[in-house]
Parts: sequence; structure tokens; C-alpha cells
Amino acid sequence: MKNMQQRQEQKEKAQRKANNLLNNQNESPKKLESIEKPPKEMKLVPDGYIRRVTSTIPFGYEIDENTPNYLKPIEEELDALSFAESMIVNEECSLQEACDWLEYKTGRKLSTPGLKKHIDKKYGPRDKRLGEKPSSLLAR
Repeated sequence: MKNMQQRQEQKEKAQRKANNLLNNQNESPKKLESIEKPPKEMKLVPDGYIRRVTSTIPFGYEIDENTPNYLKPIEEELDALSFAESMIVNEECSLQEACDWLEYKTGRKLSTPGLKKHIDKKYGPRDKRLGEKPSSLLAR
């Protein structure tokens, strides 16, 4: 007897749940319409700006007071960094020489590991870029 009552209650519960789902499906287009409306005030970010995601300000960028969560590009520093990247990738100078030149040219310091990390992220690790295995004793 109890089992039959429990089964009947479960069937009724499932039926109510199904009816609720069907009723909610009829209301969902109204919800979608409200989502698709554009926000009232949409701030446009100027070209070249990047979103600030960490406390560290990357080389070539500075904080802009007008756009609080975005970083303003410094063209002189970005051009110098691009030139240094090409020199390093073409093996025309070392990482330390490039860091020293960047500090001389822009007045802003960049550590050797920081520059290496930037180049590896953009161009891939040295052994992958050049297609050869490292010849250093430490790499063996």
C-alpha cells in the first residue's frame, strides 16, 4: 500500500515538474529579449589600449586616468621593443644587450628574464624558433 502511494506521489511530482518546465519555456523568449538590449552607456576604448589584468604594468604601456581598467600604449617604447625583438630573434644581439639598449633608448628598465619571457610568448622558445637543440651543458 505504501509503495503504491509513494509511486503515485512521485508521478504527481514528476508531472508538476514537467508542467513547470513547459510553462517556463513559454516565458524564456521574454527573458532573451531583455538580455539582447544594448547597455545604456557603453564606453569605447581607444585603439591600442589593452585591458589591465595584473598589478604589473607591461613594458610599452602606462596607466591612463580616463580609462581606469585599460592601459595606454607608449608608441616610442613599443617601437623600441619591436626593434629589440627583431634583433634577438635574428640572433644579432643578446638578451642583456637588448635590455641595456631598451633602457638607454626609453629610460625604462626591463629585466633579461622579462624580455626572454616576452619573446618566448610571442615567437616561441629559442630551440623551436631555430629548429635546433640547445648546445649548453646545462641543457643536457
